[in-house]
Amino acid sequence: MLSKIITHPGGAHKDDFLACSVLLTLAPVPIERAAPSDEDLEDASVAVVDIGHRHEAERLNFDHHQFPRDLAPSCALSLVLTHLGLYEDAREFCEWLEVSEWLDCRGPVETAAWLGVEPEVLSKLNSPVDISLLKRFADGTHHRPGDPLWEMMRMIGQDLVDYIRTLRERLAFVAAQAQVWTVDAEGGSFKALFMPRTIPEPDEPSAGLGRHIKQLGLDDEILALVYPDRRSEGYGLRRYRDDPRLDFSRIDHEADVHFTHARGFIAKTSATRPERLKVLLSGAFLPG
Repeated sequence: MLSKIITHPGGAHKDDFLACSVLLTLAPVPIERAAPSDEDLEDASVAVVDIGHRHEAERLNFDHHQFPRDLAPSCALSLVLTHLGLYEDAREFCEWLEVSEWLDCRGPVETAAWLGVEPEVLSKLNSPVDISLLKRFADGTHHRPGDPLWEMMRMIGQDLVDYIRTLRERLAFVAAQAQVWTVDAEGGSFKALFMPRTIPEPDEPSAGLGRHIKQLGLDDEILALVYPDRRSEGYGLRRYRDDPRLDFSRIDHEADVHFTHARGFIAKTSATRPERLKVLLSGAFLPG
């Protein structure tokens, strides 16, 4: 049984914050920000995260700082996810994870070079959400059940674990249900991915559609997604990868279209028949 989590004091980083958050899904235990004792490192009920210079998953010790410098980038979160059997799926489904590993091991300059961008781009992606959560985490020496930050960390960890564990099941469901349409339009034809309404209906009908397209190898051929609208009995129409060859504002005048975004990337319709949905897609097509 997990009795507590210990991580390093001082500045907090995304990897130790998220590693602790994921561990909270195992048990609602307190988090201490302090140097671990030898007893803590030997106690298999105490998780020691991002400190201690030991990676011994059987004792819940998850530090990576002692790894060789030329080893592939890793971080405390990587080690925790590996221990829970979630790492491979996390690397596939969470594109941000590899970037976090690079940032933690190589720093922003090398990470930016690896991504092919200027270092300033990374700072432009910082969010006040990240800054505030990490600051509050770093400021406290103890975080306990009932504390607002602790409760938020547990929710973040649970959402992350649930996402990783359920997405593969969702992708299998999409693969069994989704259809690839060829839509004929004035000036050419294109492909669209259609997700029919099912019973029971998933919480997010469009979830996993983009990943399914990648698995099919149709990234360069499919222009549109068609999926059940959660707010009506009709369907949502959306550009895939924001392809400019579709402009749904062109079908705003249609009687069964009740919403189009001014920028043309999405529309909502009460239409349900595939034949009618294809006509609407065709009307949004811009040849060339």
